Amino acid sequence: MKNILLVFLGGGIGSIVRFLIGKFIQVPRNSFPWSTMLANFVGCFLIGLLIGWALKNGTERSDIYLFAAVGFCGGLTTFSTFSMENLFFLRTGDFGSFIGYTLLSILGGLLFVGLGHLLIKLLF
Repeated sequence: MKNILLVFLGGGIGSIVRFLIGKFIQVPRNSFPWSTMLANFVGCFLIGLLIGWALKNGTERSDIYLFAAVGFCGGLTTFSTFSMENLFFLRTGDFGSFIGYTLLSILGGLLFVGLGHLLIKLLF
């Protein structure tokens, strides 16, 4: 029960941060979704840091990991919004934005997770 509460609280806070990013970086409708990409990249970098820390310390299921990685990063990042925005690009025939957003999101996400993990390895 404690683990569920940790994930719930972290996810709620991550969702609020995601919402605030969207309010801070307001993107006009029908334009490139910079706020979603920023939220996803920040979440990817943080989860890279957290995974690196957890693997280094053998704490993959610690309270901090469950709260921060599973909860917070899970609430912050958003595959469903990414998918919805891409569906919009396809429906409007904006194939360039669809391809660019998809490739940039996937490659950038992998890069930021890797950078976070590498940073932990280098610092500790």
